[in-house]
Amino acid sequence: MTAALLVALVGPPALAEDPGPRDLEREEREEEEEEEGGQPAPAPTEEGPDGAELSRRVDVLAGEIERLRIGEAAVAADESVHGMGPAASKVYRGERGVSLGGYGEVKYHNYAAETQDGSESGAVDGMDVHRLILYAGYKFDDRWVLNTEIEFEHVKEVYVEFAYLDFQAAPQLGARAGLLLVPMGIYNELHEPTTFAAVERPRVEHDILPSTWREIGLGVYGEVGPISYRAYLLDGMHAGGFSASGLRGGRQKGAEAVAESFAGVARLDLTGVEGLVVGGSVLYGGAGQDLVDPTSGEDVSVNTLAYEGHVVVDLAGLKVRALYAGASVDGVPELNAALALTGADSVGETLSGYYGELGYDVFSPLGIEGQALIPHVRYEALDTQAGVPAGYSASAANDRSGLTFGLAYQPHRQISLKADYQLWMDQADTGVDQFNAGIGFIF
Repeated sequence: MTAALLVALVGPPALAEDPGPRDLEREEREEEEEEEGGQPAPAPTEEGPDGAELSRRVDVLAGEIERLRIGEAAVAADESVHGMGPAASKVYRGERGVSLGGYGEVKYHNYAAETQDGSESGAVDGMDVHRLILYAGYKFDDRWVLNTEIEFEHVKEVYVEFAYLDFQAAPQLGARAGLLLVPMGIYNELHEPTTFAAVERPRVEHDILPSTWREIGLGVYGEVGPISYRAYLLDGMHAGGFSASGLRGGRQKGAEAVAESFAGVARLDLTGVEGLVVGGSVLYGGAGQDLVDPTSGEDVSVNTLAYEGHVVVDLAGLKVRALYAGASVDGVPELNAALALTGADSVGETLSGYYGELGYDVFSPLGIEGQALIPHVRYEALDTQAGVPAGYSASAANDRSGLTFGLAYQPHRQISLKADYQLWMDQADTGVDQFNAGIGFIF
């Protein structure tokens, strides 16, 4: 195939031919002219491509050969598919073969010297290569797709963020199995740094919906008219990691996960109006896994319910996001006993939080294409001990709120330069404000 491309682009090589009758006549005429003292008439020539055109053809050929070698790895990271980020979606949009992509985030944090009440904060400023991601996928054919994400965090930590097989029977129905992103909230599936304006993700989608949240499981997904859906059966969370500050430690991440308990999750999104998504999701299942009540010797039953509703607007430069999330945990007294938690360290029986984000691309009305300049603001509030069992108390420090405001500039749609300031408050007056700056990119 490469040889055929070379011939098509550069042109066939010249071939030596035997002289025909016309050539012999021309040679005899030239000899006669020379004898008469004249000069032979110039032979007609067939011009080939000039240097610039030949160079262009070689470049095209090199690109085509590279595409044939690695598949559609050069698909642009500019479109989300099945709720995934633009770079994570490349494997779905390419031809058969290998797909490569990724993203990265490098951050700087500068913390206030004092807390709300004037005490010394003790917070240390820092810089961090927070995330460096490699997506590697393979499209076997129009139905079977493998998609994986390998994540390097803080330079020294390595995780498999997701690794699953998709069978796409039809747009209305597909099947998926492997290490899956839990389809809850706005940021858990769509978290590439060019898809949001702030340096940091909301705390609500960190402590209550613990992004990035992934578990091993299987399920179905699809789009029916203006409705998209995903429904999975997963290994449950591990309540041994629950704490007064939220559910984040309960993620098993597919790493030798205990599967004594399972959970189900379902999500629906309405996408019938351009630029508008309205949806919600719910998860319910056991999280007790292998925990044992030290008093009774019985297995600890910890059923966990998490739910959220969200609205996303992205239209004519306007960018709005709003989300409410909540969770309830059963069997917390027994769980506290198994984890030796007392007083204000109790796991919350109920957790709740919400946030709203507003941004506007000021380049949009100016007709500046391929770039964006987005001033933005976010308000959020959460309480990871909104309810605790009798005999325990809630820490006022876990009833928090924050205001973030800043600016994001995208010199290219796959690059984002960000800076913002966060004002943090809690009921214990221990909040610490911070300035953040970062760079993000996808490919």
